[in-house]
Amino acid sequence: MRIGGQLPGSMTFFRKSRYGSIRMHIHIQNEQEPGGNFEVSDSIIGEALARSGLASDTVVTLAHDKAGFRSAMETAGFLLMPVSIVRELLPHPAPHLKAIMCPSAGLEVLAPYEWLPSGVELLNNSGAQTEKVGEYVVMALLMLANHMAGAARSQRDHIWKRELGTPLRGRRLTIMGLGSLGGAAARWATTFGMKVTGVRTSDRPHVDCEHVVSFASIDQVLPQTDFLLIACPLTPFTTNLMNRERLALLPPHAGVINIGRGPVLDEDALCDALESGRLGGAVLDVFTTEPLPPSHRLWDTPGVLVTPHISAHDPNTLMPRTLDILFSNVRLWTNGEAMSNRYGIERGY
Repeated sequence: MRIGGQLPGSMTFFRKSRYGSIRMHIHIQNEQEPGGNFEVSDSIIGEALARSGLASDTVVTLAHDKAGFRSAMETAGFLLMPVSIVRELLPHPAPHLKAIMCPSAGLEVLAPYEWLPSGVELLNNSGAQTEKVGEYVVMALLMLANHMAGAARSQRDHIWKRELGTPLRGRRLTIMGLGSLGGAAARWATTFGMKVTGVRTSDRPHVDCEHVVSFASIDQVLPQTDFLLIACPLTPFTTNLMNRERLALLPPHAGVINIGRGPVLDEDALCDALESGRLGGAVLDVFTTEPLPPSHRLWDTPGVLVTPHISAHDPNTLMPRTLDILFSNVRLWTNGEAMSNRYGIERGY
C-alpha cells in the first residue's frame, strides 16, 4: 500500500491503485513529536484504506512537519490533525479543503474558531471511543459501589477497615448527556440490571434508558439517583450545571462520575460535600484544569478516585476507528451525501 516513498516535506504517500488520476487527496498531519497519543502510522492508514471502500484514485499523505503540511495543503480535500497543533498550523491557504477532522469528541478548546477557513466543515470523532468509555464507566460504578477509594486509603495507611458494598442491580444511574459516551454507558449499565435515567436536550426516548427527561427536569431526578454520570459536552449551558445546589439534591449515598468535561461540575462544592459526608464518593476523569495541579484539594478529598483523562482513550483502537470515520465521511461527500460527525460550533458539540 505504500507507494512512491517520501514526498517533499517528509510526507509518506499512499494510493489504492498505481493507475488513474487523483480524485481525492486526504492529508493526515501527525503530532509534532512522534509517539504521541494521536500519532498515525503507515500500517494503520493502509489497513483503514483497505476497509474504506474509497475509490482507487484516492490519495492519502502523512506528515509530521510543517513543510509536509504546507505541501499537502496545495491539493488536500480532507485534513485530519490533533487539536494540539491546530492553532499552530491554521489558518493556511488550502484552496481545495472541504473538511477538517480532529481525533476528539469535544472541540470546545479550539474556540474561538477564527482559524477555520470559510466554507470548511469541522468534524469530530464521536463514536470512536464508545467501547473503552463504556468499560471505564462500569469500572467506576463498581468501584463506587464497593468503596474502593476508602479501601485504597486504608491500604495506604495500613488500616484494616471493612466497608461492605452492594450489587449494581436495581440501582438508579442518571446519565447527563446521551451522546456516544453516555449512550455506551447506558448500554453497559443495563447489562448489570441497573435502572437508567437519561438527561439530554429533549425527552425523546433512548433504547437503553428506562426514562429520559430534558435538562429542564434534571432537578426532579437527582433525588432518586444512586450514581450520577456526567457525560455531556461543555457548552455555555452545561458550564457549572452540577453546581452546589444540584449536588445537594443527590442522596447522601450517591456517587458521582465525570467523563464529560471538568467545568460542568463544581469541584469545590463536590469536595465540600464529600468531606462533610454529604455524598458517597466520586470517580473523576476530567477536570477544570488539566493536568490537575499537585496542590488541588481533589487529590486528598476522601472518597475521590482521580484518573488522568483516560476514560475514552484506547491506544489500540482510537486512531483506526477515527480513520474509519474520516474515510466514511470522504465517501459520503464524494457521493453527494451529508457528512456525519459535523461539529456544531454554535451548539458546542
